Amino acid sequence: MNPIKVMVVDDSVVVRKIVTDVLSADPDIDVVGTAVNGKVALGKLEQLKPDLITMDIEMPEMNGIEAVRAIRGLRSRVPIIMFSTLTERGATATLDALSAGANDYVTKPANVGSVAQSMESVREQLIPKIKALLGRPVTPRSGYAAPPPPKPKPAAPRTGPGKKPAVLVIGSSTGGPEALARVIPALPANLPVPILLTQHMPPVFTRQFAQRLDRLSALRVVEAVDGTPLVPGTVHLAPGDHHLVVRANARSAFTTSLNQNPPENFCRPAVDPLFRSAVAAYDGAVLGVVLTGMGADGRNGCGEIRNAGGTVIVQDQSTSVVWGMPGAVAQAGYADEVLPLDRIAETIQRHLSGAVPLASATTMAVGGRR
Repeated sequence: MNPIKVMVVDDSVVVRKIVTDVLSADPDIDVVGTAVNGKVALGKLEQLKPDLITMDIEMPEMNGIEAVRAIRGLRSRVPIIMFSTLTERGATATLDALSAGANDYVTKPANVGSVAQSMESVREQLIPKIKALLGRPVTPRSGYAAPPPPKPKPAAPRTGPGKKPAVLVIGSSTGGPEALARVIPALPANLPVPILLTQHMPPVFTRQFAQRLDRLSALRVVEAVDGTPLVPGTVHLAPGDHHLVVRANARSAFTTSLNQNPPENFCRPAVDPLFRSAVAAYDGAVLGVVLTGMGADGRNGCGEIRNAGGTVIVQDQSTSVVWGMPGAVAQAGYADEVLPLDRIAETIQRHLSGAVPLASATTMAVGGRR
């Protein structure tokens, strides 16, 4: 198998060298060229024909967001991974780049202490994402690689429709921001159940992403806060570095709960804790959705949903940026439906049609636009 051809685009000499040295040390990757800004990168695109591009955001002449738009304007589908800073401004710019057509992002190595730490950061974050986006095997050393899969429990045989959903839970990772930006705004404000969502993202990014989805959607979208009552029509997004789970009290009232328990599937927030908690709180009356993403987070949670009588929908391979998470669910036999992205929202509504919120939710105002 030929090495993956990568072009590194960054105006910093130091960052270009760090990234080039780390990637070149991997036998599966060949750095075929570098560029100091987006304009130079565009000029080299046809000559180098890279399989993937790493792109800084802030550069002179043509910044990373402008470069992504220009590359997509050429109808090029070459995967692009952005280098981002963990700041409000960096989060906004990264989300803009993803909206423009970038595939994923990693933390800019210049923000990590020593050169050795910077190189390790690139190695751990960037290489697995490059390989996943190009469909190459990802080694377990990565923070985003899945652990060896346990032998899946057989899915409960489906002899009829699943339990009527009382809650909708969604999990996603690589490619998730844009997938969610298509699914959530396509759902109506009067959705009859609460929605909880885990997207693998760091702090700051989740707040910005929730605000962005909220602007696009008829539903109310918020970054989850501990102890918030769950009501229909509101989407709670897991905050970076916290697991989001459902808590039920003795009066069968449901609220959000946040914790910093150890990462699962190398992630925090992780999808599996959310899905497990929803099954326990709602006695299996759960509709689970898994969208594009690396690894296998959500697979075991979907198994629990199915075995408790709930329903599982996953995104198909052809429309996923990476068919890791939804593929793991489908291959384990836990998916009731495997669908292209543009059919996910309508299918959610079909499963929820006629859904009656549990008693604790019916006494509260239905969420909608503020």
